[in-house]
Amino acid sequence: MPDIKLTAQQLAFFETFGYLSLPGLLADSIDSITAAFEEIWARQGGGHHGKPHDGKARSCVVPFLDQHERLCALLDDPRIHGLLTSLVGDDFNYMGSDGNYYVGDTGWHSDGWHPRHRHVKIALYLDPLTRDTGCLRVIPGSHVEGDKYATALQKNMGQLGLPGNQIPCMPLETKPGDIAVFNHNTKHAAFGGSQRRRMFTINCCERYPEQDLQVLRDYISGFARFWVDTPYSETMLRTAGPARMRHLEQVLANDDHLPALTKAAREKMAEPSRG
Repeated sequence: MPDIKLTAQQLAFFETFGYLSLPGLLADSIDSITAAFEEIWARQGGGHHGKPHDGKARSCVVPFLDQHERLCALLDDPRIHGLLTSLVGDDFNYMGSDGNYYVGDTGWHSDGWHPRHRHVKIALYLDPLTRDTGCLRVIPGSHVEGDKYATALQKNMGQLGLPGNQIPCMPLETKPGDIAVFNHNTKHAAFGGSQRRRMFTINCCERYPEQDLQVLRDYISGFARFWVDTPYSETMLRTAGPARMRHLEQVLANDDHLPALTKAAREKMAEPSRG
């Protein structure tokens, strides 16, 4: 089946506002996706790296997609692959994933700041969520000058007298099977959620040009806080055909420094990062 590409209108929307909502994109696959999600957490002891999820702090597993063949295959799905090639090019890099039980509110933030290279996140929520029960909220257009927006917001919060959940935004209310995708620079948050919101991500970016490979290596360094020696699992690599390997090869060629950083992180941290 050929890739299902975004339309010109959808691309223009993403360029302008920094996000896109795709209701029902994976509705016909959500049962098997959810089952795989739950199987991974059962193997993890139901919580964060063998610790039961207690509802007091976010539980997180990285890499996540890589832990199950069914979820690895999402990278090959013509709907997901077409979405990604539309946004970050035919030779995009898969930059890992995280699986989560979220707890409570998540304040306004960007997923890093990437001024030269586009990074996108696909978010899959496995529970129905509304603006008052923890759905993703985004600030349209904040991907363009999000660093300046954050500075202005922080400076003026006192004068505004607005709590985080009243900052003007677009709530992306979702049902299982819906997809949200956004530019990493886009300011986003969630408020009012339960203590066990199920969600996992797919992170991808444009292929880095040769002169910017150090920037890519710096990004890869961030995996050390999750206590992993490579961004990809054995399952992801074993099940990858040539088409998927195209999206893994640049990271694999630039992750040789990660084991040493992970070793140092293990010596300094009481547990892997929760996000």
